[in-house]
Amino acid sequence: MSTNPDIVVLREGTEGLSMESYAETLRERLPDHTVALARTPAEERELVTQARIVTGISIDESLLESAERLEVFACIFAGTDHLPMDALADHGVTVTNAGGIHAPGIAEQSIANMLVFARNLHEGWRRKQYNEWRHFQSREFTDSTVTVVGLGSIGQEIVTRLEGFGVETVGIRYTPEKGGPTDEVLGFEEADIHEAFSRSEYVVLACPLNDLTRNLVDAEALATLPTDAVLINAARGGIVDTDALLSALQVNGIRGAALDVTDPEPLPNDHELWDLENCLITPHTGGHTPKHWDRLADIVAHNVDALEAADGSALENVVYQPDP
Repeated sequence: MSTNPDIVVLREGTEGLSMESYAETLRERLPDHTVALARTPAEERELVTQARIVTGISIDESLLESAERLEVFACIFAGTDHLPMDALADHGVTVTNAGGIHAPGIAEQSIANMLVFARNLHEGWRRKQYNEWRHFQSREFTDSTVTVVGLGSIGQEIVTRLEGFGVETVGIRYTPEKGGPTDEVLGFEEADIHEAFSRSEYVVLACPLNDLTRNLVDAEALATLPTDAVLINAARGGIVDTDALLSALQVNGIRGAALDVTDPEPLPNDHELWDLENCLITPHTGGHTPKHWDRLADIVAHNVDALEAADGSALENVVYQPDP
């Protein structure tokens, strides 16, 4: 176990990815720094007191009391609502996240789900289960209108991948006056949401879950969608009113939905959504990528260099930073 490490990697892993691999990747990026992996609770208690940067899923508030050198907690998730933010702020610790590292995978899966519905591939898969060579009709994705709700890193990656498909794109963002990569940009006002939804064959949710977006897709929004529309939720389950979505799918109020996230999550195994042929469900796997540690280590390594730079280089992926 290293003494006085610059960076401490906490022991709890995620998505089947080894924290040992994460620590090794950080060592490759930062050969002139000491990176220690805390393998036990006792090692965490000892090493965190010495570290300048700690990285992991979360950090126990009790560890902060004696972490006098700690400057940055680098969360390995994009979301940080599970962190003890008040305690971190009280101790003057900057918090960064993994925002953006999942964007390529989520974008690819969102595109894939739209193509599945466009070509009706899920119907082909069902017929294959019964060795049934029987034709079915498909659609074309070309000339569709796709609304992307949220133009952050994920939304932008989705829009980039839509180029070349010959579709019209509408973006929804908090500050529509800034424009964006879509053919049209609207805001989160109720009138704008309904305007975009009313002419969309596909709606992709790629926005954060907050007070503004919770239950954004409710019964009223679903009623505005054309009956041949497909909803793709690549964001958070709470953005969609699950009961309203279930009802819309059951009566063919919309053509279908592809959900990588649900509310509740995990989705109970007896939930009615599982039984609907027009609802595709994946267990929050959209962001999985074998490049997770590589991309995250790039962010952490940049921030180590920024902390040590005399030119005031900015930290990346900052969620909270104490006042100077």
